[in-house]
Amino acid sequence: MADIKRILFATDFSDNSKYALTFALSIAQKYDATLFVLHVIQQPSYPLGMYAEISFDAMDKFSQSISEAVEKEMRALKEKELQGFQKYECLIVHGTPFLEILRTAKEKEADLIVVGTHGRTGLDHVLFGSTAEKVVRRAHCPVMSVRLPGKEFRML
Repeated sequence: MADIKRILFATDFSDNSKYALTFALSIAQKYDATLFVLHVIQQPSYPLGMYAEISFDAMDKFSQSISEAVEKEMRALKEKELQGFQKYECLIVHGTPFLEILRTAKEKEADLIVVGTHGRTGLDHVLFGSTAEKVVRRAHCPVMSVRLPGKEFRML
């Protein structure tokens, strides 16, 4: 088996991500690896013409409130989930989630990427896509995609 020394865990702070973190943390502990905990703040997209209705000041305040909420979530994650684990680094970046996950994985020379997945299928998957799927298809290293247990596959 490959030597796992650097693990990138991407989180959106959802229940799926919190569950996936248990796997990332377990692997990091087993292999004495450094765990990079990444959250990507996606630039909000506004419908065409909406910019005329929103002031730059309002957009700045909105962005600031998102950043503050993310920092609060990251602090809570460190206090609750990473308590007692020493080899980690938390990162908050802005951009397109799958691109930033891939960029950070290369930058940090990750041996493994761990992501939670919502398990969307059908039209939901077509409309929203899957960050996890895009990461799996393009990553330079293995990717572990973790889904919450109890969600059964069903045909539509």
